[in-house]
Amino acid sequence: MAEWWRGAVMYQIYPRSFLDTNGDGIGDLAGITARLDYVAGLGVDGIWLSPFAKSPMKDFGYDVSDYCDVDPLFGTLDDFDRLLRAAHDRGLKVIMDMVLSHTSDRHPWFQESRASRGTAKADWYVWADAKPDGTPPNNWLSVFGGSSWQWDTRRQQYYLHNFLASQPDLNLHNPDVVDAVFDAVAFWLDRGVDGFRLDTANFYLHDPQLRDNPPRPPSAGNAPDVPLTNPYGRQYHVYDKSRPENLEFLRKLRRVLDRYPDRMTVGEVACDAGVKRIAEYCAGNDLLHTAYSFDLLSPGFSAAKIRGAVTAFFDEPGGGWPAWAFSNHDVIRAVTRWGGDSPAGASAALAKQLLALLTSLPGTPFLYQGEELALPEAEIAFEDLQDPYGIEFWPVFKGRDGCRTPMPWQHDAPAGGFSTGKPWLPVVPAHLERAVSRQEGDPASPLAFARSFLRWRKTRPALIHGRASFFDTPEPLLAFERKTAGERLLCLFNLGADPARWTPPAVALTPLDTGAAAHGLQGRLENGSVLLPGHGIFHAVLDR
Repeated sequence: MAEWWRGAVMYQIYPRSFLDTNGDGIGDLAGITARLDYVAGLGVDGIWLSPFAKSPMKDFGYDVSDYCDVDPLFGTLDDFDRLLRAAHDRGLKVIMDMVLSHTSDRHPWFQESRASRGTAKADWYVWADAKPDGTPPNNWLSVFGGSSWQWDTRRQQYYLHNFLASQPDLNLHNPDVVDAVFDAVAFWLDRGVDGFRLDTANFYLHDPQLRDNPPRPPSAGNAPDVPLTNPYGRQYHVYDKSRPENLEFLRKLRRVLDRYPDRMTVGEVACDAGVKRIAEYCAGNDLLHTAYSFDLLSPGFSAAKIRGAVTAFFDEPGGGWPAWAFSNHDVIRAVTRWGGDSPAGASAALAKQLLALLTSLPGTPFLYQGEELALPEAEIAFEDLQDPYGIEFWPVFKGRDGCRTPMPWQHDAPAGGFSTGKPWLPVVPAHLERAVSRQEGDPASPLAFARSFLRWRKTRPALIHGRASFFDTPEPLLAFERKTAGERLLCLFNLGADPARWTPPAVALTPLDTGAAAHGLQGRLENGSVLLPGHGIFHAVLDR
């Protein structure tokens, strides 16, 4: 099926936290396979698996020590093959995380590279001499705190790490390194994966001259994807990421993908340019298939924010196709980030609306495990933290553990039915109250809404393939049209908690039954206006 990824609803699974089948407190591939009927029953089109390759787990799989094997924590290559077959049998596509910008310091490539300056892989990572005074070669900073340069006593040089010191950056200016990572990509494509989520896709290439980044003035505010406590946000990252040379690397990668039918890439792009950068990275037909930024994964919830992000993307040349997410494994869950301390009922209504909104926007939506349950951010005590990012910047920034806690399957089982052992992160009471077992069979639950809305969405081609144009609406209303050759739909949302009214232009509207009425969220036509409850939803066929 050509370009199956356009408009497909993808469900992100964080393997460590989905289901543990062997009692070690860590989710595994067999657990994902065991719950594929649940995933398919949501009405999604595919899954994105966060890292499961062999790793010392200093950054929970984003520090790869073997690109072509499964970490024993998660199972074996045979377990992966079974998962892939089972997903395909249910009509689900499978994409997996690929971390190409850096490896673990335990990867054999790095072990050889650091051994001496004369090894065959000496230039496979980014090495630089110290300044005359012994300090690092420039002012580049690590996302996880401090300098992005680590001194190595063997080579008497610094190596670059944009993240943890145990995550040295590959030198992708070296064609031998490019060939090696492309071999790893081909390994998984040969096994049948449908594509890749490309971690830190704008970090691949660095400035060979190692020029200093310019300072970011306080008047510019902090970068959108960086906590205020992190000095990383005090620079414009001109030379350590988002380099022009990165585009040629992506073109080479695309040529590898194009050797395999019906495969795709979605890039994670974190930088000041936001949606403009993702538009650049998926322009034309020779770069990424799609990409997402952190613009809608950041604080601040408004119609203007969402309209501005979507409009900015499609205003860029290149005819690309965006991906959107409101939550993932790197950010505070959306019902907490955008809903604050609202009562449980309001959180459930907001969660339902966010799911409908995300999957109504033009692009490829990515749902994060637990969004269908309206899970809030989990409160994690300092002594239970696992994330090195949170440990470094506690207590102002608490890290990413609060969005990575285990899925609550059974409200009255130990660890919420996630594991028979002690889970790697605690299952909090607020999640047990929203467990799958609590919501199964409840027609008013967020889970029931997710299933009904995604099932209905599949019947509307305009919501899958159509482009969008926005109506001029006051806050907190968001209205846009999705249009294909055979269908025009009005999508209207009240992003506020209070009822609102909107009078559309002189058009004929035929309201559609999205399932929202059963949840008290359906807008209604009255004397030429649409009346919407708080967090209301309204879809209609539009005729002019």
